[in-house]
Formats: sequence, C-alpha cells, structure tokens
Amino acid sequence: MSSKPEQKETPQANGAVLPIVPVDCLTSPDRGQMVEPSNFLGPDGDRVEVVMLESRANAKGVREEDALLENGSQSNESDDTSTDRGPEPASPLKETSFSIGLQVLFPFLLAGFGTVAAGMVLDVVQHWDVFKYVTEVFILVPALLGLKGNLEMTLASRLSTAANIGQMDTPKELWRMITGNMALIQVQATVVGFLASIAAVVFGWIPDGHFSIDHAVLLCASSVATAFIASLVLGMIMIGVIIGSRKMGINPDNVATPIAASLGDLITLALLSGISWGLYKELESKAYVNPLVCAFFIALLPIWIIIAKKNAATREVLYSGWEPVIIAMAISSVGGLILDRTVSDPNFAGMAVFTPVINGVGGNLVAVQASRISTYLHMSGMPGESSETAPRKCPSPCSTFFSSDVNSRSARVLFLLVVPGHLVFLYTISSMQGGHTTLTLIFIVFYMTAALLQVLILLYIADWMVHWMWGRDLDPDNFSIPYLTALGDLIGTGLLALSFHVLWLIGDRDSDVGD
Repeated sequence: MSSKPEQKETPQANGAVLPIVPVDCLTSPDRGQMVEPSNFLGPDGDRVEVVMLESRANAKGVREEDALLENGSQSNESDDTSTDRGPEPASPLKETSFSIGLQVLFPFLLAGFGTVAAGMVLDVVQHWDVFKYVTEVFILVPALLGLKGNLEMTLASRLSTAANIGQMDTPKELWRMITGNMALIQVQATVVGFLASIAAVVFGWIPDGHFSIDHAVLLCASSVATAFIASLVLGMIMIGVIIGSRKMGINPDNVATPIAASLGDLITLALLSGISWGLYKELESKAYVNPLVCAFFIALLPIWIIIAKKNAATREVLYSGWEPVIIAMAISSVGGLILDRTVSDPNFAGMAVFTPVINGVGGNLVAVQASRISTYLHMSGMPGESSETAPRKCPSPCSTFFSSDVNSRSARVLFLLVVPGHLVFLYTISSMQGGHTTLTLIFIVFYMTAALLQVLILLYIADWMVHWMWGRDLDPDNFSIPYLTALGDLIGTGLLALSFHVLWLIGDRDSDVGD
C-alpha cells in the first residue's frame, strides 16, 4: 500500500485502530531515505497501512503532535484533530483588562514609589560637593539608571519568557539560567558602565572645553563600581521575584519588569551618590584609590565572560547583545546632558526630584508592554518565523490602542494608569516636601501632559519595534527594552525640561519654579 501524508486513519474490520506514525519516525538519521513500509507489520504478519503526519517543532523544541498522536490512538474521533495547528497560547493571552490591571497595579505603584524615593535622593545629593564640582556626575545619572533599567528589565523579560514557555521548570534548567544570566549582566554592566563614564567626560568637556584627568578617573571608578554592585544585588532580587511569581500563579511579565526598574533606580542612584562622594573625598589624600577601584572591577571581566560563554542560553547575547545597551546608554547620556544643563540653572533646580519619576514610570510601563508582546510572539514560534502575529510594516495608532487583541487591551490599561499613578506620586513628593516646586494646577496640567505624551509615544514605538525586531530574527527580550527605556529617559527628560521652561516663561510664580 502507498503511504500518503496527513491521511486520516480508518478503522479495520476487526475494530483495531491502526498506528499513526510521524514522518520523523520513517526517516533515517540523515533524513535522506524513507523507511520502507514493508518494515511495519501487523500482528498476523500482514502489511498494514501506515498513516504519516508531518511533525514540526515549536518554540520550546518539543514536538507539538506528540499529544495529538497519543490522544488520537485512544479515540476514534480523531477526524476533527488538526495536526497542522500549534498549541493554544498559554494563560497570559487570555487575560482580561481587569486581570491585567490588577496584576500590574501593585508592582506599578511599588515601582513608582521606588522612583519617588530615587527622586528624593537626587533632590538631596544634587547639593553635595561632588555634584557641584564634578557636574558630569549628573550626566551619569540617567545613563546609569537607564543602564540598570535596561539590564535588569532585559533580564526580567528574558527570564519571564523562559518561565512562561517552560524553560525553568526543572532545578537543572533553573540553575543554568541563573548562572548564565548573572554572569552576562556582570559583563554588560562593567563594560557599559565604563563607556558611560567616557560619554559623561566627553559630554561634559564639549560645552565647557574643560578636562580634568582626576575627575575623569573618578567618574570611571564611580560608574563601574556602581554598575557592578547594583547588577549583583538587583539580579538576585529579580530571580527571586520571577520564581515567586510562578509559584503564586502570577504572570512574571506583569510583575518582574516594574520591580526591576523601581529597585534599580533607587539602589543605583544611592550607590552612585555614596561611591562618588567617598571617592571624591579620597582625591586629595589618596589619589591612587580611584584608578585601583576601576582596575579591580575591569580585571574581573574574564571570569564573567568564561561563565557566560559556557551557557548556551546566554552565549548568543554575549556576542550580539551589545549594540542595544551601548546605543541606549548613549541616548540616555543625551538625556543626562539635558538634566545637567537644566538643574545647573537655579531657576530649574526643582526638576531634579521629578526626573526619575517621569522617566521611571514611562520606562516601567513600556517595559511591561514590550515583555508581554515578546512572550506573545514566542508562543507562536521563534524569531524570524513568518507569522500573522508579527507584521513588519508600521502599525497604525488605532491598531495599537483600539483593536480587540490582547496587546492592544494591555496598552489601554497601561496608558490609563499614567494619570492616577502620577497623581499619587506627585502627592507623595509634595507631602514629603521634596523638590523646590509647589504643585499648582497649571504645573500639574503641564506635568501630566508631558507624562501622557511620553507614554503614548513609547507604547506606540514598542508595538512597532518588537514586531519589527521579531520579523528580522532578533529576540525582542534582548533588543527592544534597552532602546525603549532609553527613549523613555530622553523623551521624559526633554518634555519635563520643556515644561519647566514654559512655566518659567509664562511666569507661574505660584509654583515657585525658580526657587
């Protein structure tokens, strides 16, 4: 008898159901020759008809038809089974707007309070000697905060996707993902922290034409030490959050990225302020301390590189994941230059406390959306595969915010969180008497306009960028979030600075912008 692919099984006269054999089982190891049908014999030695089904691998590398074949061999109603269709998406794709909002709300508020605390810290430390006399430290603030947000949120997104598609279900897989990813972010943090210090020196030198080698080494040591220590602490926290989320039945995509961003801002800014202040004090008496600190952390790089290279899950990112974090660092440094030039003017000193808040909230929300879209795409295949869910052309704003699919629904939920969230954060700053600005109605209107416009732009860019990268065989978990959070820093800082300038020009003296 001849064998035809995807042929439906037919019950025999004796009532037995003939075996269904995937194509893979009929091929030789080199997949060059088909096994002769005569090799398959029935109980009486007669040749039987073999029904072949084409098999393909899904994103987890597991044969999708295995379960279908097992069920089909136990039931005579297999005619309705479509072997050409992949498994239904997992739970994150069936979430309602209410469930999305409920899961996002708590980590969003927690992240927001973290950015408020970071803003309060910046409002205090901007008056320290190291910030007054080494003003390039201000340029490091958005660059390092953005770097930590990029690395930790990329880590959180990567691990969330791995957890959702079952790549962290066994202790061996879990340990492999932890060690590889921790070593990877140490490499990225050290290298990009070093580059961020160079960018701060260059951006500080261009406007003034003044260069100090002592200040340059101070910036390098502060940046590298801050990035390394913050990566170590935050990476461990992120792993705990994701493992805990899975055990509690919560989608890690909704929880991990905001917590990563909030803790990253506060811890990184506190470390940067403390380390730079301490090293600045050692400049006069112990000038050798700064280059020694810098050399120590750079000397550890080979160890982390070896560990990351041995892990297949992080080896590709180690080679190809540099472009987004380095470009994102450069974009954030431009935002840092805007912050440096704005807060250095006494008329706009109050901007310092609000900058981490508006940048952090925008980055948190767009990171959640990017992580969700990436998980959605991973459930339909692998990057680069042609799929109806991954259009390459630029989407329309209506399809991004007003369509019926789950990603549009989550975009609406995240956008609606902007105003109530910022009102809570502004009230918290005002009640703690932070900043140098009174919250008048006109100030709140300008601030909310900037915040809404920032998130609106970021959510639209995320919808386009994640699908665009997916269609070009790039994993959005590794490539999209650094760009999006860096754009959030630049757009947020720029719009906030513009708002303060407009308020000052129209003479809103009630808000005390110039005090």
